[in-house]
Amino acid sequence: MSAQPRRHSLFRPCIDLHDGQVKQIVGGTLSDSAPESLKTNFVASQSPADFARMYHEHNLEGVHVIKLGKGNDDAARQALAAWPGGLQVGGGITDENARQWLDAGASKVIVTSFLFPNAKFSLERLRRLSSEVGKERLVVDVSCRRRGDSWLVAMNKWQDITDMEVNQDSLDMLSEYCSEFLIHAADVEGLCQGIDQELVSKLGEWVRIPTTYAGGAKDISDLDLVDELSGGRVDLTYGSALDIFGGTLVHFLDLVEKNKAAKARSA
Repeated sequence: MSAQPRRHSLFRPCIDLHDGQVKQIVGGTLSDSAPESLKTNFVASQSPADFARMYHEHNLEGVHVIKLGKGNDDAARQALAAWPGGLQVGGGITDENARQWLDAGASKVIVTSFLFPNAKFSLERLRRLSSEVGKERLVVDVSCRRRGDSWLVAMNKWQDITDMEVNQDSLDMLSEYCSEFLIHAADVEGLCQGIDQELVSKLGEWVRIPTTYAGGAKDISDLDLVDELSGGRVDLTYGSALDIFGGTLVHFLDLVEKNKAAKARSA
C-alpha cells in the first residue's frame, strides 16, 4: 500500500478592511487610542467585491475578510455578496452577530476578542459561540505577539496582550471547538521583513487542524519556506508585498500558479 502524498502549503488571500476600504497596514500601529500612529502601506482603488471576484475567478479558497475597526460592515457584506460561501469574515464577531454573518454569505466566522473579556480567556464564551454556529463554521484567530521565548495572543487590533500563550496545549484545547486557526504574527505584520520562522516551525509541530499564518511574507520563496518549516501543515497569507496591494516583491498570478502546482503534488 503506497503512502499518501503529503499536503503542501498553499497561498491564502485576504481582504483587510479599514474605514470601508481595502487596505494594507502595519499591524502593530492600529490603535483606537492613538489613531495618528496608524501606518498605511496601501489603499486600494478597487472595491472589496472586486477582490472577492478576483479570488473566486482563480478558485482561491480560505479567503479571510478582516474588519479592522468600525465602519466596515457594508464593505464586508459587499465582498460576501460577490462570492457567497467563499469567504471567511472576522472583526467584532460575537455570539450575538455570528449567525448574521453566516446568513450574509460567510463560509465561516473568525473570532478573537470576544473570547477574551478583559484580556482573559473565557472557555464558556468559546463553547457558546461554537454551539451557536457549529464547530465546522468557526475559525479562532490566535494572532499573537512575541514576549521572550513565547507568543501570547493579542486582541483589540493586536494592542492588548491576553493571558493565553500559543502552544501545544492551548491549540489542542481550542481545536475542540473550531475547524481552523488564523494566526497573524502581529510584530512583523505589514513590514515585509520576513516571516517569523520560529513561530511557523512551532505551528507545524502543534497544529492538528487547518491553519493560516500571516505576517512578514516578502518573497514568493516564503511559501516554500513555510511548507518546509511546517511540513505542509500551515498555509501562508501575503499582504503588503503583493502587487495587487501595491507591492513590488511578489506577483499575485505567480502565487496562483504555485497553488495549482502544490495541489497537484498533494493529489
